[in-house]
Amino acid sequence: MKTGFIGAGKVGFTLGKYLTEHGKKVTGYYSRNTHSAREAAQFTDTKACDSLAELIHESDVLFLTVPDSSITSVYEEIAAYPIRGKYICHCSGEKTSAEAFPGIDKTGAYEYSVHPLFAVSDKYHAYEELPDVFFTIEGNKDHLDGIRGMLSEAGLQTRLIDPADKTRYHAAAAAASNLVIGLLDQSISMLGECGFSEEDARAALTPLVLGNVRHLLRDGTVQALTGPVERSDTETVRKHLASLDSRRDRVLYSLLSLRLADIAQRKHPDRDYTAVEKILEEFAE
Repeated sequence: MKTGFIGAGKVGFTLGKYLTEHGKKVTGYYSRNTHSAREAAQFTDTKACDSLAELIHESDVLFLTVPDSSITSVYEEIAAYPIRGKYICHCSGEKTSAEAFPGIDKTGAYEYSVHPLFAVSDKYHAYEELPDVFFTIEGNKDHLDGIRGMLSEAGLQTRLIDPADKTRYHAAAAAASNLVIGLLDQSISMLGECGFSEEDARAALTPLVLGNVRHLLRDGTVQALTGPVERSDTETVRKHLASLDSRRDRVLYSLLSLRLADIAQRKHPDRDYTAVEKILEEFAE
């Protein structure tokens, strides 16, 4: 199947480059920003289409790699063209295919959400990391094998997801990606109050964070857990809470530590965590 991209941002660059590097035919790009379309076409050795009609006519699969807020309006533009039998895909983690493409059944096209569980930060190099990335797919069940097969043949890992689970799935991704940044920002700020420069704080935290993440991903959360909550060290937990100046920081520490207490109980079923949980619950609201 020949794949075309509407929108030439980081995701369009990355997915288009990966597909061309793995033997899949990419028609090219169309974008209102003609410079971006030409740049993406040059990067992927494809072409920049002069019109939406040209890209639609020459493509079997259309990826709408535009901002989430623009997906539906762009779809409504392409729905005015003959798209019967074509695969229409978006890459939003939060939107379902039905939400993004209202009324698509009337066009005869097949709707899909194809989301890479991955933060695309560098449009020129991120494609090299895609073999390790999970792509979650939901959409038209009658032709699911077509879009899933194309991605699998290119060496990508795919997993089907129920549309009803998309928002929870996206929240899980945000927790592992965006919320972790907030947590580490708090840690860097606290080290700053201890006299560390931001650069020194990041350098000091690097082996701690990377080692912990590697352990967690290799062995699971239960085996990776260490620290005062896991030891049910109430004195240290009290001192930590007392050292935090703002109520918001104390609430964050307490809520996350209550989650750790649940994990610790799984690790040590015979250990009593009642005392540490009581302390944390005092500050959790």
